[in-house]
Amino acid sequence: MSNLFLFGYGFSGRALARRLAAKGWTVSATYRNDATAAQIAADGHTPIDLGDRDAITDALGEARALLATAPPGSQGCPALNNLVGPMAEANAFPDWAGYLSTTGVYGDRHGGWVTEDSRLAAQSVEGARRVGAERDWLDVGRGMGLTVTIFRLPGIYGPGRSAFDRLREGRARRIAAPGQVFSRIHVDDLAAGLEASIVRPRAGGIYNLCDDEPAPNSEVIAYAARLLGMDVPPEVALADANLSPAAMRFYGESKRVSNARAKAELGWRPAYPTYREGLAAILAAET
Repeated sequence: MSNLFLFGYGFSGRALARRLAAKGWTVSATYRNDATAAQIAADGHTPIDLGDRDAITDALGEARALLATAPPGSQGCPALNNLVGPMAEANAFPDWAGYLSTTGVYGDRHGGWVTEDSRLAAQSVEGARRVGAERDWLDVGRGMGLTVTIFRLPGIYGPGRSAFDRLREGRARRIAAPGQVFSRIHVDDLAAGLEASIVRPRAGGIYNLCDDEPAPNSEVIAYAARLLGMDVPPEVALADANLSPAAMRFYGESKRVSNARAKAELGWRPAYPTYREGLAAILAAET
């Protein structure tokens, strides 16, 4: 039986767990608090206390695939900090290890296209930490003979985390930022891309997983509002939006991300190639 070990049971990890469990995989996932442990168990998986080194070692020894989803902090990638020792002790490395990074490592491209070979130019502390975590994962892969693959992700959306939720809660804003576009991906397409990589593992592989049509956020909000039959929120000029520093950094970057390599090497195609198909599917599933 194939086993998936998840470091971090968030939106993305849970989607992969759901996809692989439906195909007969067993799943173990780390937790830091009782609420997460209860969620893992309720989903039919095995919770692993992050403080229980023996349990982590045992689970890694049985894992065919390992996915790290947690973001790096000031001390580096928490998955590496917690898993390298137990992996060495288990002396039975997964066939595939995936690390979820971000397209923020490319920085601002003034609306231009980026590929996996583009120069990295992170413009925030968070982006710079991701660059470092990617490097560390690839170094560990080479040093331990572990098949590590990096996935650079844009904005992730799906049921319970989409423009619909922000509109219904009255939080949706259409910020007018001329020329600003970004890529996105439906969480189920992300899970499908990860599964495709597990089937076709490549040590040192780096893939952008995103949809086919980068677009302004204001356009997505407007489309979602029309699907719901709601009034389209008025646009607000970026200078008048009183955004947080993190949000301002987001609107300070504009790029179009190519997914050509993932399509060519993994045989992956997004089921939701644009936000239009993705939003329509979310709404249809609600009815």
